[in-house]
This record gives sequence, structure tokens and C-alpha cells, in this order.
Amino acid sequence: MQIRDATFLMSNSRVEQCPPPTLPEYAFIGRSNVGKSSLINMLTERKGLAKTSSLPGKTQLINHFLINKEWYLVDLPGYGYAKVSKESRVQWARMINFYLRQRENLTCVFVLIDSRHSAQAVDLEFMEMLGSEGIPFVMVFTKADKQSGSRTHQNVVDYMQKMSESWDEVPRHFITSAEEKTGREEILGFIADINQQLVQTQENV
Repeated sequence: MQIRDATFLMSNSRVEQCPPPTLPEYAFIGRSNVGKSSLINMLTERKGLAKTSSLPGKTQLINHFLINKEWYLVDLPGYGYAKVSKESRVQWARMINFYLRQRENLTCVFVLIDSRHSAQAVDLEFMEMLGSEGIPFVMVFTKADKQSGSRTHQNVVDYMQKMSESWDEVPRHFITSAEEKTGREEILGFIADINQQLVQTQENV
């Protein structure tokens, strides 16, 4: 997939204020400071499209981007620890949960996981919630350039083993590096394949 056009559309805190649900939508979410904005900028090859920060909790709203005028990319607030008030974290959680459950054109959630760490309970619990709600998702391991390939592999295997304890089939995963553009073609190819399947399904209706 070639990214010909990537445009910021809007930020808001209410699902009913999101763009019309007429296009496939792919949401990106992860723990605070997982490298989400850097990954989005790498995928779109638009430096500064998503705002990056060294401070956790930079993203505080549902941010919509229109890609190639064909699909929506959504940047969601992080879950887990962030240097914000408890009230703000509760509001974020409520907003995210409502979006995930109510957004009818949500096609897939990309759950970002820091590849430098072994399996974290907060990530496993979030993915368990997605599974219980029947929300399609894949796992995206970030910051693979920050350590050796063997260490990344070890941590990915740890997640796979933990997931297999409660999942009949472990979701698909990607290994990425925003710095080295690792995983870009794989993720964009995955999205392109799903979009094509959706087009074919609509044509057959």
C-alpha cells in the first residue's frame, strides 16, 4: 500500500461526533509512552502527523486521520499509567471503552506493546477485554531497535505463551521499529488485504 494522502480530520471525546462511519476504521492504542505516535508517523511517512512527546499521556482525545480517502486511522489515548489525575484516567477509560464497543465501522484494533518488556498484566487484561467483547485486534510490538533481536523474540514468545493459556488461537502479531521502519510494509499490507476483502464482500451483497 502506498500512502498517497494522510489528513488529520478531527479530535473529540464522543463517539457520536466521530466522522460518518462509512469507511473502514483502524484504531491504534497501547500503554502510555509505548511509541504510538512515532509508529503512526512512520506508517504514514508524515513526520508530525501524530504529535509525539517524551511525556506519557500526550494523546487525550479520539483523533481521526483520513488515509488515501479510503480508510480512517484512529489514534486513541493510552491505557495504564500516565502522569495525569485519577479523574482524567477514569474519563479516558470511559471514552475508550465506549468507542471500542459502539463504533460500528471499527475494523481492527492495533494493540501496541513495548517489545523491551516481558508480558505485562495491563496489556494482557486489555486484550482479554477486547476478546470478550468480540472486537478484532492484532498485536504490534514496538521499539524493536532498542535491543537485540533475541531479546525481542524472547519477550514476544513470553506474550504468546501467556496468551495461549486463555486463547484457542493467538492473535496475529507484528514486530516494528519506528526508527528503522520495521514492520511498515507488513502492517500496511494487512490493512490493504482487509480493505480489499471488505470491498469484495460489499460487491457480493
